[in-house]
Amino acid sequence: MNVIIFGCGRTGAALARMLSSNGDEVTVIEREPEHLARLGHDHGCRVIIGDGLDDDVLLDAGIRDADAFIASTRGDNTNLMAAQVAQTRYGVSMVCAKVNDPDRAREYRKMGVFSITPNLLTAGMMRDWLLGRDFLPIDAYNKVEGEG
Repeated sequence: MNVIIFGCGRTGAALARMLSSNGDEVTVIEREPEHLARLGHDHGCRVIIGDGLDDDVLLDAGIRDADAFIASTRGDNTNLMAAQVAQTRYGVSMVCAKVNDPDRAREYRKMGVFSITPNLLTAGMMRDWLLGRDFLPIDAYNKVEGEG
């Protein structure tokens, strides 16, 4: 699989290493060169310094041939915009945005952007672990109370 990851924070770096070690082709876009240290040595990823909202950067990253695009920066709005660009302008079929604000994530999902909210996943899994329950599918955790 050919995956582009925008953002090399803890989440983006961990995902990049996992996918690369699985044999997938991974390109990481990061604005801050020092954040690339999170990838470690021998990560096997292609790295581009730049902004994942910039068309020239996306084209250099190979967005036209990407199977998936992951927006994992710190900024919810940046992640939404990048995900929408990948989805609508470049037709990437698998697009995901990391969204820290659960209410904002709900709105993004209404717009057709698959969003993962780390704090909801963590809290739900911790609850189930504490109660001795089996873990549920991601969608069971990844929504705010009252969301269908």
